[in-house]
Amino acid sequence: MAFAKIAQISAIYLLCLALSGCEGQVPFNAGQALAKAKDAAIGKVGPDVKTFNVLEYGAKADGKTDSSINFIRTFKAACNFHGNAMMVIPEGNFLIGPVIFSRPCFNPSLLIIQANGMVKAQSDISYYGGGADGTDWITFQGIDGLILSGRGAFHGQGAEVWKYNNCAQNANCVRMAATMKFIRVNNALIHGITSIDPKGFHIMISRSQNFMIFNLNLQAPGDSPNTDGIHMSTLNLVEISESVIATGDDCVSMIQGSTNVNVNKVICGPGHGFSIGSLGHYDAEADVSGITMKNCSLTDTQNGVRIKTYKTVSPSKASGIVFQDLIMTRVRNPIIIDQEYGNQRSSQPSKVSLAKGTSTSKVAIELICSASNPCQGIEINNVNLQYDGPPEDNLPFSSNCTNAKVAYVSSQSPPPCP
Repeated sequence: MAFAKIAQISAIYLLCLALSGCEGQVPFNAGQALAKAKDAAIGKVGPDVKTFNVLEYGAKADGKTDSSINFIRTFKAACNFHGNAMMVIPEGNFLIGPVIFSRPCFNPSLLIIQANGMVKAQSDISYYGGGADGTDWITFQGIDGLILSGRGAFHGQGAEVWKYNNCAQNANCVRMAATMKFIRVNNALIHGITSIDPKGFHIMISRSQNFMIFNLNLQAPGDSPNTDGIHMSTLNLVEISESVIATGDDCVSMIQGSTNVNVNKVICGPGHGFSIGSLGHYDAEADVSGITMKNCSLTDTQNGVRIKTYKTVSPSKASGIVFQDLIMTRVRNPIIIDQEYGNQRSSQPSKVSLAKGTSTSKVAIELICSASNPCQGIEINNVNLQYDGPPEDNLPFSSNCTNAKVAYVSSQSPPPCP
């Protein structure tokens, strides 16, 4: 493994990774929602907000009694209340199995969930069925207007089941339960909570819009399998900020249909870095556009920033992607664009513009593109990298480009591809 002391990406602008527009919308008032979330975490709500405490609905804070049905009853009572409502998970240890919190809700304002306790998942894998909708622990579904805030933690007890994860050997494996899944959830904000040792992903978001994530702490060992921090698909207008993600897979990952996503001031590591893709994995995929990752740091990660594509028979497009001001420390593969991910050739051309990038390994920048449709329009501007790997490694500090047409601007370290 090659290491570097610190490498800083000032700006990587990926204007168009073709697999061939970007229209934005004005998000809901994140500032007001965040202020409300911070107040809710300490119980500072107005007299017009009715509280619904899980203890009042029979939940036991002993860490042993399954309180799944009590959490569901509490949520339904808050959701069905025709007024401002807050579901309360107080301090204490709670044990629950899979739960689904779903619509319709009748609150005139954002429904608040104050989470200040420790909530643990049932560790027995038999609680979690197979299939796309049956594998997850806490599912929020079909909700318009939600705040989840507090200083509490959600412990997935993943260490009990990671040994059953065979995805490294089986491409058709069934994924383990995500700690939280948000599906068709709009106008939502998550703030302050901690996720520990999920069975699968920490947080999964799909088919949602106007989603804000602030000040989260997502923790799992670096060797925990498929424990992505925040995994997204088919969603629009997402803000992820001021969070710490240390996990066993991608810190932030997004696949088809992810648009207008801003990742800012996120600390990543250990993990696999920030990933866009795999793209082209399914037929008729929606475009990816308007992605910005800025002012983030990565330490002891497998990758820095990565875009990966499969072969696809129908055209899709990734465009308007910006990587800016990233600090990397001991990152193995800082910048990767891989059109042949999974040993499959991509039939789609790529067009990527890079402005100031860095690397922290002997192969600083790796662009692996299709022979039939090489990457075109790639610009690498003002690269300034440092290497601090094993001193006995006599290989040159370099870039590796396959079927990539690259334009270099300003200074380059490592040297550009020949």
